[in-house]
Amino acid sequence: MFELNRKKGTATKLRARFPKVHPKAELDITFQRTLRIPDDGKDYPLPAGLGRLPLRYIEDCEGELSEHALNRGGILMPMYQSEATWIDFRCDYPVAIKIAAGKINAVTGEPWSNGLHVEPQDYMVAPEQPWLDGFSVEEGIVRQFVAEPLGHGKTVEEVMTGEAEWGGLQIIVYPMKADEYRKRFEQLKEELYDVPVFLRRQSDVCMSACESMGMAAGGRIHQEIYEDEFGIDVWDRDRASRCFVHIANSTAYERMTGRPPPSTPITEHEYHKQGIPWFMHYTENAKALGGGPFDLLEDVRHVSSGQW
Repeated sequence: MFELNRKKGTATKLRARFPKVHPKAELDITFQRTLRIPDDGKDYPLPAGLGRLPLRYIEDCEGELSEHALNRGGILMPMYQSEATWIDFRCDYPVAIKIAAGKINAVTGEPWSNGLHVEPQDYMVAPEQPWLDGFSVEEGIVRQFVAEPLGHGKTVEEVMTGEAEWGGLQIIVYPMKADEYRKRFEQLKEELYDVPVFLRRQSDVCMSACESMGMAAGGRIHQEIYEDEFGIDVWDRDRASRCFVHIANSTAYERMTGRPPPSTPITEHEYHKQGIPWFMHYTENAKALGGGPFDLLEDVRHVSSGQW
């Protein structure tokens, strides 16, 4: 099951727990704010985290909610146009993780399908995979997670399917089978399976009035998506847990919750300080995203058969 680290109000951590599998079978997920790197065809290093994005239960929102959000449940996450996100994974117990933007798998670029698959591998394994910066487009390269409103043709879902139906993110976690864990790790010290400190990211501490938003592919970042060294048969596919993450711009977030987002936009000054270009459409009062730096169509259209 999924739960936030606070039952009411604003939280910062999403936890998947599997107490019926093993007491240690848990995964902590946070969505880290970061700068949008330029979508200029160049490859960039991993951007630093600027704190966690706030999270709320959908059922805890006191404002106007769409039927779509109520039916799916899950959590609500606000994002400003001036920021991007990367997803951080923390666990000691091995888990397999599938992530989709709308109905598009973030690892393969193929339409979403239930279950785990290896040809190609459509999931990640934590803690070997300590974070995910974006959509895997080729070996060693991802394109950054940035939010765009549905209906403008910019989200990966719209580019790949031609439809703006789902938006947001969906996450499914599969724990390792208890007998496999006991066989492989019960006799080992926990620190042997922890992510080394030097690998961990440094973490300190919207757009139009469209309510539904989805993930688009931004600039190119160096990141490896690791192969599953355990094999697909070790994962307990009968104990999977799913969570939907609804993304809202600041206007929609205030309408849905009755209060403004708890975080403030990343400023132009912060971009200049980090040596990253600032674009005028990052401002919160911009009306249209028009021809910003996220022109996905040219990049994605020449990809065929579900390959990025």
